[in-house]
Parts: sequence; structure tokens; C-alpha cells
Amino acid sequence: MPDFSLETAAALAGRTLVAGIDEAGRGPWAGPVVAAAVVLDVAMVPAGLLNGLDDSKRLSRARREVLFAAMGCDAGVSIGLGRATVAEIGRFNILGATLRAMARAVAALDGTPDLALVDGTQAPVLPCAVECVVRGDSRSLSIAAASIAAKVTRDRIMAELAARHPGYGWERNAGYGTAEHQDALERLGVTPHHRRGFKPIIKILGQHSR
Repeated sequence: MPDFSLETAAALAGRTLVAGIDEAGRGPWAGPVVAAAVVLDVAMVPAGLLNGLDDSKRLSRARREVLFAAMGCDAGVSIGLGRATVAEIGRFNILGATLRAMARAVAALDGTPDLALVDGTQAPVLPCAVECVVRGDSRSLSIAAASIAAKVTRDRIMAELAARHPGYGWERNAGYGTAEHQDALERLGVTPHHRRGFKPIIKILGQHSR
């Protein structure tokens, strides 16, 4: 379970304002990649909220929504969100676009953190110190909170896109390559929100161009 060990170590080193950073949407075939930066004030965040935070992949959709709503209402939580578009994913590749989304999330915070704890092994360019944390969403409460914020935000974006492009099931599959999504691509074709540099989409485009 995530805890405050990394944040506490940073505070002892003089870095008192620590942001956890995570993303959602690197693997889907459609939609933007979304990143979140979250700063938790341990002295102000209710214990009930802290005890509920975990890697977003371990939580149900309903539970993620509840926790994200609680974070948004709590004075001890600061959330910054950033996204990179499908066009940017095509231009910079998914890693480059993800790092840009992370930088935008940090820029959206109220103030610059002293340290950013970034889930994974690749660090964005930020105006503060950065520490990459492998499996960070299961180790750091700040990163776990960011994983929830990013996932909920992206799921909502995909639900909005699903209403404009019905049939692909994005409100359920969030743009991932499920059987439902694949079948819809065969029937309905590729939308402007599909990642045309991803191999499955390239394959579909090739088939439809014959």
C-alpha cells in the first residue's frame, strides 16, 4: 500500500512541497493522454481519504470517482491536470506526449513544488527537482492520488467523446483495443480521435485504403 515515506524523506531534506505525478492513457488506441500532479498536505487531508488512496488500477471506477470528488473538495489537496492531444501523440510519440502532459499538470498547480515524484522511469522537464519512482502509484500516496485524478479525468473525456462518436464503446473501454472497439473500427472506420501512428490503426487505415 502507498504511504508517505518518500514525501517524508523529501521533507527531511528540506523539500517540503512534494507533488506526485502520474498519467492515464498511454496504451489506448484513441483519445488524449492525461497527466495529474497532486500535492497532499498530510496535516490537513482527512485520514479517511488518505486510507482510501491506492493505485487507480486496483480501484473500481465508482471508487475512483468517490475519491476524486473527495480530493476536489478537500483544502489539503492541490490538483493540477494536463493533457496531450492525439496530434501531439502523433508528432512526439506517446512518451514525448506523456512528458508534455506531465509538465502541463505541474504548471497547473498553485505554485511550483520543491520536488516531483514521477511514476515510472522517464522524467519530464520541470522547474523543480524530479525523482522517478518505479511502481510509484503503489508506493507514494501523492502518486496514487495523481493516478486516480488522471484516470478519472481521462475516463470522463472519453465518455464525452463517446457521445459524439457512438458505437466504439469508449464510455466503457476508454479507447483501449477491446473486441468491441476493434469491431467498431471495422464497421465504422477511424475517427479524428484515433491515434493514427499506432500499429492497429495503421493496419485498419491500410485495409480501408484498398
